[in-house]
Formats: sequence, C-alpha cells, structure tokens
Amino acid sequence: MDLSGVGVWSVHLRYGDQAEAADAAAELEDLGFAAVWIPDGGGPLFDSVGHLLAATRRIVVGTGVMNLWMHTPVETAASHASLSAAHGDRFLLGVGVGHAPAADAVEPGRPQRPLAAMRGFLDALDTAARPVPRTGRVLAALGPKMLQLAGERARGIHPYLVTPDHTQRARELLGEGPLVLPEQTVILCESAEEARAIGTDWLRGYLARPNYAGNLLRMGFAPEEVASVSDRLFDALIAWGDEEAIRRRVGEHYAAGANHVAVQVLTADPRAFPREQWRRLAAALK
Repeated sequence: MDLSGVGVWSVHLRYGDQAEAADAAAELEDLGFAAVWIPDGGGPLFDSVGHLLAATRRIVVGTGVMNLWMHTPVETAASHASLSAAHGDRFLLGVGVGHAPAADAVEPGRPQRPLAAMRGFLDALDTAARPVPRTGRVLAALGPKMLQLAGERARGIHPYLVTPDHTQRARELLGEGPLVLPEQTVILCESAEEARAIGTDWLRGYLARPNYAGNLLRMGFAPEEVASVSDRLFDALIAWGDEEAIRRRVGEHYAAGANHVAVQVLTADPRAFPREQWRRLAAALK
C-alpha cells in the first residue's frame, strides 16, 4: 500500500451521484493521486468503499474516517476482510470516535469517554474472526492521548482540520515509524474575499464541535478566534489562492513530517464534483 503521494478527500465520492463518483475515482487514479478518502456521515459506508475499489485498479481507498459509533467491530472486520480479499491491499480503515450526537443515537445518555471507546473498538477488531491488522488501520487522532494510542495500536493517524504545526507535533510524539496522513482543506480562488465567502460558514460548522475547537485551543488559538473564525484561524486551516499557494501548504505538511496529505477542495457550489480543480491540483502537486 503506497501512501507516499498526495490524496483527495471528498464528500462527493461518498454521497454524490455514484456513477460520477466511480468515473471521478478512475480519473483521480489516472491523474496520479495516491489515495481517495471518504467520510462517514451515515449510510452503507463499506458499500461505498467497494464501489470505489471496483472502479479503480491501484489507488488506495481510505475512510476519513469511519465513525465507530455507527458500525460494530464484527461488521467492520468482516467488511475489511472481504474487500481486501476482492481488491488486494488497497483499503485503509480510518477509525474515529466522532461527536457526541452519534454516540447518543446509539445509546442515549452514554458517557463520552473517547479514548476508552477507541481502545474497546480496537480490542474487538483484534479478536474478530478475521481481524483488521494493525497495518490496515489508522486513527483520527488530534490530542496527545489519542496520538499515543495510534502509535501503539494502528499504522498511524489521519487527522482532519489540522495545521502543519499539528503535523509537526504529531510527528514528534509518534516518532519516525507511524504514518502521519493529514487532511488539508483548500480553495482555488483569486482573493481572500472569495475564499472567505466559500469557506467561513463551512468552517464555522466544524468549529462548533468540541473536539475540533479543543484541538485549536491546544494549538494556541484564542477562544475568541475560534468563536469568530478569525482571519488567522481561517488562513491556518484552509489553504487558498492559486496552485502555488496550495503546493506551498502541502509542502509545509511534508516538511513537518507528513507521509501523505489528503486535499479536500471547497468550491462555491458544494454539490458539484470539483473535477476541474482536481485536475489543476494534480498537475501542481506532482
């Protein structure tokens, strides 16, 4: 499983028109991207993984990330085994604890102990009839305790909505062995005003979630910056501008210790597959 290059993180490949998703995944492979990553907001996640694996030949398909509250370890392990048997070593299982509403949907009022929940899920994957190997999974780790767990129990980390500074801190904590595979949101545009118009409300939705807000506070941002989506915070989390600006930000992650960067493209029309932007980035990020 080669994760040395740049990947694409895309909600469209998961929840968009599935015929176009298959065609787009095949094109992304031809463009030279190393992986595609899809989120888990409900629905048949492993069917979507299989759909993308069947549409491609070499590219890695990763979950970015599977919400452990929405799937049982038995289902997860069996799906990983069957997809790997059918398509080779191309399915990387990204696992995350998600947010409190997902846990409440499974068991209302359930205490929120993310680290214990992740440990228990990994224990069950290890003891399943067809276990998910440590090398076949990464964790959505932001804080130091989850990062440490990822270093002990997974191939590495796939953190979402992070900065190159977080990548550096993660690398320092994990050491040289585990993979560091951050997501990086990007906007191809001509001005700060255009970038803010596309990205501010999108970003505000994530900053309302305690895990993302808490991580940014740990990284040195002030509470008022998180609450207001300050320009400094926006620019740290979303790379915007031309292809060279995006290339620089991806390069900052690599310089900080990333093995692979998954770029997520935002556009003015969130429903449309950003295929032209993917083509432009493929040429710039080679």
